Amino acid sequence: MEGQEQEQERIRTPILSVLGHIDHGKTTLLDNIRGTTITAKEAGRVTQHIGATEIPIELIKKICEPLRKDWTGIEVPGLLFIDTPGHQAFVSLRKRGGALADVAVVVVDVMEGFQPQTYESLNILRLLKTPFVVALNKIDRIKGWNSTKRPFILNYNDQPEYARAALDARIYEIVGDLYDKGFSADRYDRIKDFSRNVGIVPVCAKTGEGIADLLLVLIGLSQKFFEKVLRVHLEEAGVGTILEKKEEKGLGTTIDVILYEGKLSVGDTIVVGSTEDPIVTKVKALLKPRALQEIRTEQRFLRIKSVYAASGMKIVAPGIENALPGSQVRVAGPGQDELENVIRIMKGETAELKMEASLSPEGIIIKTDTMGSLEALAMELKTEGIEKIKKATVGNISRRDVIDATTTGDRYLSVILGFNVDILPDAKAAALENGIPVFMSDVIYRLIEDYKNWMKEERDKEKRELVDRLTTPAKMKILPGCVFRQSKPAIFGIEVLGGKIKTGVKLVKSDGTRIGAINEIQDKGGSIKEAVVPMQVAISMKKPTVGRQIRENDVLYVDITEEEMKELKTSMGKGLLSADEEEILEELERIKGK
Repeated sequence: MEGQEQEQERIRTPILSVLGHIDHGKTTLLDNIRGTTITAKEAGRVTQHIGATEIPIELIKKICEPLRKDWTGIEVPGLLFIDTPGHQAFVSLRKRGGALADVAVVVVDVMEGFQPQTYESLNILRLLKTPFVVALNKIDRIKGWNSTKRPFILNYNDQPEYARAALDARIYEIVGDLYDKGFSADRYDRIKDFSRNVGIVPVCAKTGEGIADLLLVLIGLSQKFFEKVLRVHLEEAGVGTILEKKEEKGLGTTIDVILYEGKLSVGDTIVVGSTEDPIVTKVKALLKPRALQEIRTEQRFLRIKSVYAASGMKIVAPGIENALPGSQVRVAGPGQDELENVIRIMKGETAELKMEASLSPEGIIIKTDTMGSLEALAMELKTEGIEKIKKATVGNISRRDVIDATTTGDRYLSVILGFNVDILPDAKAAALENGIPVFMSDVIYRLIEDYKNWMKEERDKEKRELVDRLTTPAKMKILPGCVFRQSKPAIFGIEVLGGKIKTGVKLVKSDGTRIGAINEIQDKGGSIKEAVVPMQVAISMKKPTVGRQIRENDVLYVDITEEEMKELKTSMGKGLLSADEEEILEELERIKGK
């Protein structure tokens, strides 16, 4: 990419990211794209980048030759795939106003279809308004399908009719899933307008089938719909995103960056996003990996003077120990005003994020590895109906985070969620000491799932404890012809009409007369502790006499104190009582009101 300074404006290489559910073939797809381009290297060399693989247009033309011969009007210089697959990398790597990637490839296993992480990816793509293509992977698993390393559309006609029908049925399922999420989609060769429809490209990452189709669709999308967005002025101040911060032997702290706008040179003053205020420093060196055949040499990197977008490189600069992966790197032009303006922009990034996280005085604490992840986690929590977030910051879970969690009144919000971070030893000790649950994962949906499952278990436990402690509503009817003893104790048959009766509970008639407690419940000659709808059992009571205080066909209620009634009514929204128990409680309230 260097040596193009004579051009004042051009279309930069589009940046692509690969997303999808675990084990659906994201990494295999990237590896196959790399392998395909490396084997076709006679047509042009694969450029090595930090954190990315660039495929020049010459190589793409050669791979796609069976599908397209006329490349008139194609100005896109190639494709730059971010090497780290997964939505975790996608959301972490952002530029101002959206995703770092211009286009995403969502990988879906043809046999398994859409899974939780696929839906999560779609939500994130919608949030960041990123166009995407679906790579329907593992088509070799379709019964009878013979997968070979050639374009899918050419291989399709050579398959048995039953295999084609099976694949088409799977494609229609994916079309339906996307429709449910608000996207119109179809198999890529049936689409006329890619600006309104999502293209589905059947592929086999293992054999290489469909790779040509996928590259052709991505090139077409990039050229037709992103031409204006991709136009860059070569001499403009460079802007990039930090992929990783690393310690390199002999170099100290370095940052791996994808430059997506303008130019970056050795000696430039740059402003780097950090955990605190933005870092102002100067570029000491720019490094790129050596070509593949030279990768084993002692000097792993080539020193370069300048680099143009879009490209990946390693930056060596002093004072970048607190650089924040996922944040921006911006070149500041000459003059103090320009520097201050860039610092203001960088500070605004964090401020925007805090606003989007919608922090509340009472809420959970979330910690992530990057700012992009923070936004994605906050968004996914909101989708799941968990909107109260008290604190949202980047970095490992600290003791301070645990102390902050202890000040939240609601025990279900007094928790910490950590995405792709560690918990510091003193924080772990403090969490155990204060009983603060800490949930950690490197997959967003699993993290939220773990938290929701914990809440459900705790609420169920709370309900069980409350049910054991409180008397719950129930009513029954004295069965005619089932009086076995009239008094001392009275023994008679009843049918449970609603709720649950237990030994020891006191009963009241429908006119409000109290008649004492149940001594024993018998079913089929044996004693039991409780009876539920629609059981017919015999009960014994010391106090009433059948024929005086109670009679056949009388409806009796479990008597509940006013204090218990208040507690039950406040817990009704928590699902403690069933619908019939809530109805009985209201009936009992009316009886007591009389």
